Parts: sequence; C-alpha cells; structure tokens
Amino acid sequence: MRILLIEDELDMAALVIRSVQEAGFAVDCAHSLDEATEMLALASYALVLLDRRLPDGDGLSLIRTVRAQQPGAPVIVLSALDAVQDRVLGLNKGADDYLAKPFDMAELLARVRAALRRPGAEDTPPMICGRVGFHPSTREVTVDGVPVTLKRRELAVLETLIRRAGRVVRRETLIEEVYGFDDDVQPNTLDAHISRCAFVWPFWRRVSPFSPFAE
Repeated sequence: MRILLIEDELDMAALVIRSVQEAGFAVDCAHSLDEATEMLALASYALVLLDRRLPDGDGLSLIRTVRAQQPGAPVIVLSALDAVQDRVLGLNKGADDYLAKPFDMAELLARVRAALRRPGAEDTPPMICGRVGFHPSTREVTVDGVPVTLKRRELAVLETLIRRAGRVVRRETLIEEVYGFDDDVQPNTLDAHISRCAFVWPFWRRVSPFSPFAE
C-alpha cells in the first residue's frame, strides 16, 4: 500500500517516512506542490499526507487535484497552523483529517489506519486466502490464526499478492506497490523479498493457484 507525503521540511519528512515505512507502507515524498502534482499523475496512492506551508503555495490548494486524480485516497493535513480556524478551513477544503505539528508518530499512524478503514465500518475485516490471513487495519499476518512476523517489504509483497489472489501479478506491479520512487531496487531485490516470505505459499496455494509474479 502506497502513501504520498508532501513535506518540504527535510528532517520532518525523514521522520515521517521512517515511521510510515516501519508500519509497512511504501512512501513517496514530494517537497512542493509541483512535485506532488507530477507524482499524483504517475502513481496510485492509498492516502496522502499533506503539509500546508510549501514553497509554492498552501497545500490545501492540492486537495482538489487529489480528489480529481485519486478520488479514493483520504487526505490528512499535517500543519503547524493549528488554530481552530485553520483546522476548520482544512476540513472545509476537503481534508479527511487535520493533525497539528508537532505530533506523536504513534498518533499519526493511528490516524492513517483509521483513514484507510472502510467508511462506516468499525474495523476492516481480514482478508483470508487459504490458511493465510491479512488484517488491513492492524497489518497483521496470520497462518491458521497464529500471528507471523514479516519485515515491512515482505509484508508489502504479501499484501499486494493477497489483494490479487487468483490472478497473475506482474513484476512491475509488485515493484510499483512495494517500493517508492526514490528506492534503489536491484534486479534480485524483489526475488529476495518473495523468497523470505515463501513459507506462506504452501498454505496459500491450496485455495489460490496463481503465479507469484510474471517475468
């Protein structure tokens, strides 16, 4: 699952990227409205994290573009502008949530997970494929109901495959979903991530005959 962060403060961007990646998400980062507009045209995002004070304007002006190009992506504003009128303005402009800086990363991740849940549902039901379960809201993987631990990119590989169970998933699709624009992807990197989570395939394939990826 891919998230777009729009933040021009490099230290803040690095902190958010690290925390969101550790939670199992792929992250792209733009430092201006122009960069963000280009990225929105090139890739699909599950969620957008949006700063307001950007070098080329107020981040709120980008919400209309997000709604037009990525209509299903929630927008969470991250801003030092924390007066009541600022928060009200952000929500009235179409943001799904507004988090004032400075904030705790645990709270940010909780808001990200909440925004990604289905509207009106208390929690997103687990995806079950054979004896393998993936819980989108907690990002937990289970086999026969027992939690198993995967590294973040192994988890991203598994999530991409389980969302497409029964279909061939091309290598390009996996790379697009698992890695950010700035990641250095070596030729055998993806194969290594697949092989390290291969222990789930025997449980998976009993009900979902598919090729993990196509050349």
